[in-house]
Amino acid sequence: MDRVLFRNASVWDATGAPAFPADVLVENGRIKTIARDRGALSAEGATLIEAQGKTLLPGLVEGHAHISFGGAVNDSDLGNIPPEEHLLLTMRNAKTLLDHGFTSAYSAATSKLRLDVVIRNEINAGRLPGPRMRAASPEITVTGGLGDERKNHMYYESFGMIADGPEEIAKAVRLCCREGVDNIKVNISGDDLSPTADGGRTVMRENEVQMAVDVARDFGKKVNCHARSSDSVKRAVRCGVDVIYHCESADAEAIDMLEAAKDRIFVGPAIGIIYGTLHEGEAYGFTRDSELGRIMERVIETTAKVYSEFRRRGIRALIGGDYGFAQSPQGDNARDLKHFVDLLGYSPSEALQCGTRIGGEVMGLAGELGLVKEGYIADLLLADGDPLGDLDLLVHQRNLHVIMKDGALYKNLAA
Repeated sequence: MDRVLFRNASVWDATGAPAFPADVLVENGRIKTIARDRGALSAEGATLIEAQGKTLLPGLVEGHAHISFGGAVNDSDLGNIPPEEHLLLTMRNAKTLLDHGFTSAYSAATSKLRLDVVIRNEINAGRLPGPRMRAASPEITVTGGLGDERKNHMYYESFGMIADGPEEIAKAVRLCCREGVDNIKVNISGDDLSPTADGGRTVMRENEVQMAVDVARDFGKKVNCHARSSDSVKRAVRCGVDVIYHCESADAEAIDMLEAAKDRIFVGPAIGIIYGTLHEGEAYGFTRDSELGRIMERVIETTAKVYSEFRRRGIRALIGGDYGFAQSPQGDNARDLKHFVDLLGYSPSEALQCGTRIGGEVMGLAGELGLVKEGYIADLLLADGDPLGDLDLLVHQRNLHVIMKDGALYKNLAA
């Protein structure tokens, strides 16, 4: 594999320490040497990248990826996409993520079984550009839960896989595992954008959640969940769910439970879709001066309060905001970094660690991914200027001069 030498870079290593000047040598897909004594490394046999005035940092990790979501206004829109067109959309989205510096993606859910799996396999085989992926199941839900768009007189397809009772849940999880997913997703609570159960309702019973987790463990899979209500968060923690999304209604007991489990669980606010619906959704029928607008404002307020406490207690949070809807399009995913700062109270360094170091941990690659560190996988970005001074830099492709994945130069404008 090619050797690449980044010379005169400002290195932000994602440990939380300030950036420092160094030369960085990549070899055989790994970071071989970080030399603070600049000029000491030979460029012989290497592709030389002059990085003066630019920041070298780890590739971003989308911690709440929905690569099969695109352009939907309502949840049911995802069910209306024929499978052939849906596969092509998912392929384009995978490339879009990599183009925007996301070298890894932890999938929160797919909208049709095997879309994530097929794309993951094509990326791994080198036949399709895209991030390293952990592929997910569809959102396993119950009758009346988020993802059930049916009516009594009419069957209507959405993104949910509907299963009621422990035995149906077990069969759904086994089916998804058989088809090759890495992560199982269950919808424990409703959602304020759902036509049936709102976000305050806990609709999946504890024995159903426990069955999903137990069967997933039989197959060696992780479990993600949608949990907006406080009771759904507690249910997720008690049952052993790995990644708990949203959590904005968590009460003091739920927060204590999350803190007690912080070494094994991750949380993710998915604030991007809420912000987009409130501030950029008018063209799609979402007005601020409406009941939904007031609900979205309240969700942002409660999310800010809860995640401020999560941050203080060291509970690991992931960036990723349900991107893939019309009001939160794919490609805008890095906006979550600034949302963490502006809305949730994280520092720029803390927010960027959520999108790099902590992302490497949720990918199951702790100790290998998410830091600029010798021996780590060489997923690297070379960004114009100082992203910590302006996180918005990372949203725009033009500011990413180099995108490297597994030590290979996917993009190199610095040549």
